[in-house]
Amino acid sequence: MREFSVICMKIFIIDLSVLLYDPAAIFNFNDNKIAIPITVIEEIDKYKKELTESGRNARQVSRFLDKLREKSNLSAGVKLENGGLLWVEILRQTSMGRLLDQLPLTDDNKVLAVALELQQRHPKTPVILVTKNTTLRIKADALGLVAQDYERGKVNIDELYGRFVKLKLEPEELSNFSYRGYYYPKDKRIFYPHSGIILQNKANPSEQELGRYSPERQGIVPLKNFSEGVWGIKPRNQEQCFALDLLLEDQVRLVSLTGISGTGKTLLALASALQKTVKEKLYQRILVARPVFPLGKDIGYLPGAVEEKLSPWMQPIFDNLQLLLSNPDNRIRQRPKGSRDLLKLGMMEIEPLTYIRGRNLPNQFLIVDEAQNLTPHEIKTIVTRAGEGTKIVLTGDTFQIDNPYLDAASNGLAYVVEKFKHQDIAGHVHLVKGERSLLAELAAGIL
Repeated sequence: MREFSVICMKIFIIDLSVLLYDPAAIFNFNDNKIAIPITVIEEIDKYKKELTESGRNARQVSRFLDKLREKSNLSAGVKLENGGLLWVEILRQTSMGRLLDQLPLTDDNKVLAVALELQQRHPKTPVILVTKNTTLRIKADALGLVAQDYERGKVNIDELYGRFVKLKLEPEELSNFSYRGYYYPKDKRIFYPHSGIILQNKANPSEQELGRYSPERQGIVPLKNFSEGVWGIKPRNQEQCFALDLLLEDQVRLVSLTGISGTGKTLLALASALQKTVKEKLYQRILVARPVFPLGKDIGYLPGAVEEKLSPWMQPIFDNLQLLLSNPDNRIRQRPKGSRDLLKLGMMEIEPLTYIRGRNLPNQFLIVDEAQNLTPHEIKTIVTRAGEGTKIVLTGDTFQIDNPYLDAASNGLAYVVEKFKHQDIAGHVHLVKGERSLLAELAAGIL
């Protein structure tokens, strides 16, 4: 039986969901004690053969533990570099017996049994179950255990930037901004790079101009003129104006757009991609990717070529492309008339996110739709693929997540927005107003 002389230390029990979310989680608990139930090791082994991100993370966890095993016996405990102690906890029949009357013998319940056993053996030491499984946290609480979510990689969603700053200017200052094309604010600390700004006339707040904070000029510059539209699309509200300005700004290499369904995130991204790739020829091709997480398994299980396998999940992209390419103003010579033409001409490529790892993507306009279903590690994998001249656009709704182990604060989209908010090559806009249709807007608000 393992005893601890320093009772101020904590014992953390780590479950499968945490390790699949962050393989390095075992090194992030400072100098505390970390117990991994042996049933979790069994579950990790089941995931190792998968070609998904979870499979890669499972293999990484196995490598970490095997490396630690070389230092000492995992049953006795291995001292970590941060001063902590890690061991693999064996399930005892006495601890499981307390649960069998009410709960079936599942892997999750075996983890609960281990937590109960450790709590009984170390009554003076805080025992905490760490899991991203909400159901497991609820059951732990019902059994009198302390359960927490894994907080690393989380952001404060309430403080996530992307909304617009309003500046009240004297009438003369606003007039000078319109004429000269810039305004230098006294306090630049309140602005993030490329953040959207609404400049209002103090005397008449209805008189206003839209601008963007330029880190290069250290001041506010007007937005681009969208009176002629972008590939037949004109912004319908201020948020879309800010979004289009970022999407068409060549110096901004990473753009993130968040907002509820129907706010125009994907449509604006595709229109800008067509403008920059097909018309201006600034990029070699448009690369579109979308997580296939709702499928529940790798796309290899579906029949057909890659395009056919992805078709059910890429249909929202094709719908938006069809709208853009069916515009009569865009039907000029040498322009594609449909999404299939884009594929045939090599102007667009559909890429499963499963196969992004290891690629080098230079001079591409990369759009990742539904990015809120990605983990921070998956987002890092995508962004680090960007080669010279590539622009990445991430779109999604941080409150509409299909991944059971992610939430509004821990998903990869919110993570990258927070981490890049001070970088001069990144910009973010949060869209609020739905523009799909009056019916869709009403449904989003009242249903």
